Amino acid sequence: MTSPHDAIPPGFEPAFTESNTFIGLCGPMYVKRGADGTPVLAMRMLPQHLNLRGIVHGGLLATLADSALGYVLNHARRAPLSLVTVNLSIDFAEAAGLGDWVEAHVDVQRLGARMAFANCYLQVGERRILRASGVFAAVKPAGTLPAALA
Repeated sequence: MTSPHDAIPPGFEPAFTESNTFIGLCGPMYVKRGADGTPVLAMRMLPQHLNLRGIVHGGLLATLADSALGYVLNHARRAPLSLVTVNLSIDFAEAAGLGDWVEAHVDVQRLGARMAFANCYLQVGERRILRASGVFAAVKPAGTLPAALA
């Protein structure tokens, strides 16, 4: 049986560990700095990530790509931006399966004062399984949630 901690490659650390958030519930996710210094997000595909066909759910892969795009763009400057997704385009090239280690590699296209553009490739080893293109808008940092929403 695959567990969340099976064969996590060296250099990766847990990310988004707040289990009461959507991202926390999708994980566990991990992050490390790539060879060029750009963060790489990754996940080990577990039973809860599978769809009814027994392959990784496309919505989970889309979430990983969207999270990686936002994470890299948010950390691309010394003073992190607060960004939200405006558009996300996804092309599924291949499926991921149980136990696969899926890495999200992001290429920043443009990072402006109000808008940011980037591409993401999800990979299992050298095999690209998904291509995503994202457009993000800068917003005011979120404050504390009202008590009714916390």
